[in-house]
Amino acid sequence: MKKKTYDYANLVSGYFQKHLAGTKNVSVNTIHSYRDTFVIFNEYLEKERGFKLEKTCIGDLSRDIVLDFLNHLETARGYSASSRNQRLATLKSFMKYVQVERPDEMALCQSILSIEGKNTEKPVIQYLSNSQTDILMEQPDVTTPKGRRDLAMILLLYDSAARVQELCDLKVCDIRVDTPAVVHLFGKGRKNREVPLTEPCAKVVKRYIQENHLDAPSRSQDPLFVNPQGKKLTRSGVSYVLSKYIHQANENADANMPEITPHCLRHSKAMHLVEAEKNLIYIRDFLGHESIETTQVYAKANPEARRKALETMDKKMNTPAMPDWNDDPDLKAFLKGL
Repeated sequence: MKKKTYDYANLVSGYFQKHLAGTKNVSVNTIHSYRDTFVIFNEYLEKERGFKLEKTCIGDLSRDIVLDFLNHLETARGYSASSRNQRLATLKSFMKYVQVERPDEMALCQSILSIEGKNTEKPVIQYLSNSQTDILMEQPDVTTPKGRRDLAMILLLYDSAARVQELCDLKVCDIRVDTPAVVHLFGKGRKNREVPLTEPCAKVVKRYIQENHLDAPSRSQDPLFVNPQGKKLTRSGVSYVLSKYIHQANENADANMPEITPHCLRHSKAMHLVEAEKNLIYIRDFLGHESIETTQVYAKANPEARRKALETMDKKMNTPAMPDWNDDPDLKAFLKGL
């Protein structure tokens, strides 16, 4: 009899250390997200299925176990379909790794990989109009150092379409404010990209850097933006600043702005590029998307882009007049005989 190999724990360990952190070189945030899935999944295996993880083989898993786990997430933990799909995506990613490491378990891997996610409503892309964006930029009090910092931060977040974590991670050496101005973003999936900056944004950030003496050679590795304690800004810190100015704009300028997250400024920049009829390939590279399909959601969500597409389609549809079927006696006879 073939000796059982209790390899589940080793495969999970290899998935995180060798695959995610090594081969894929994913961010710490991604690793933490995937870790959370396995914490919940392993707890389910032990408490609901009676598994002992140290004596579990990868072959002990099955499609039915994974399906029951997904159902458990919804019924016992109250997960939404979207959250359920995220946990499933992690398990699928793991099984793709397993089928490479253990080709003899290919059938198991394929049975789990074939599990489909639940249909979910696609979220509406929330973004600010050009006029709302202008109003937002007018809110910081530029007569104060804090207001000048906030303006530089919000303007750079919008102008570069940076993800909020990309902004928080920026060091002084990552940005060039002299012509041609550019910012180096260390992005999702550990991918780097160079993003050009507009002249107004570059001028504001340059003044901020000079005012805070960040242009000294010894400061090149310092965080570009810091909180009052001198530590680099956090995601929640950026969200707080943005929320404050959204409320201020609604009170002072009656801007009718929604409660937004920093990511909304990224959406706003993308939508404004679509409205300016920039090529989707350029927008994809600007945003740092892997696939053009991800970028296309902005074109599909933009009503002005849809209107222009329909107008173009109307001009192209110069269809010749179709003959009236009543003029064809053979066709009339055929229809009467049905």
